[in-house]
Amino acid sequence: MECFETVKSHKKIWIIVLAAAILCFICCLCYFFIRKSDSDSLKEIQSIAYDTDKESTPSDSTDNYIETPVNFTELQKQNPDIYAWINIPGTVIDYPILRSDDDNSYYLEHTVDGKRSAYGSIYTEYYNDKEFGDFNTLIYGHNMKNGTMFGSLKKYRDRTFFEENQYINIYMPGRIMKYRIFAAYVYDDRHILLSFDFDEAEVRSSYLDMIFSTREMSANIDNSVKVTEDDKIITLSTCTSNDEERYLVQAVLEEDSRDN
Repeated sequence: MECFETVKSHKKIWIIVLAAAILCFICCLCYFFIRKSDSDSLKEIQSIAYDTDKESTPSDSTDNYIETPVNFTELQKQNPDIYAWINIPGTVIDYPILRSDDDNSYYLEHTVDGKRSAYGSIYTEYYNDKEFGDFNTLIYGHNMKNGTMFGSLKKYRDRTFFEENQYINIYMPGRIMKYRIFAAYVYDDRHILLSFDFDEAEVRSSYLDMIFSTREMSANIDNSVKVTEDDKIITLSTCTSNDEERYLVQAVLEEDSRDN
């Protein structure tokens, strides 16, 4: 009788283990298909962006309108919150930039097509204008393990990669901007735009001094790039394995087709 009860007990354990294994397999399968769907969405939006077969120049464009490689006419049909595009040669970063005028954190957890996702989107907040006219424009993106979104920014920890891949392209309808990267380093998790009053020239100057005086071993700073308080910079911000830190890649505007 005791032997029978032992066998019965072992059978229950194996049933529980098998059920747990099946549940785990189903969860992994669901995770795979969700991530594949997110990846497919990224590829689809990139396909739309670079569809040169469709007319992308608006009918009311001015004489100094610059044709960009990105089809904003079609992109904004997909989502009017798309207002710019970021491209970093040497990385997989080649995505639309979005901004919600109602909820700063919306695109932290939503894709371009409005689906809730761990991928989120590349986005800015309404603390910045949409013309990149502020001293410091913050651009956010998740540090995805598969290297998508801002996951490939971690490559800038390598000095050689940092030195060989120093340019960022920002496209807007009728406008192309080229930025040069001058810094890549770990920073604390404070909200930069709410922590510094960049309207003050002295604050801008001291902020730049702080960046160029960074001496952390993991930091890469290019002191040959001249940046002043009168320049326009962008800060790409992504998370690290430490919730109290952010990894920042910063670049200064060198060329703007609007100024030509």
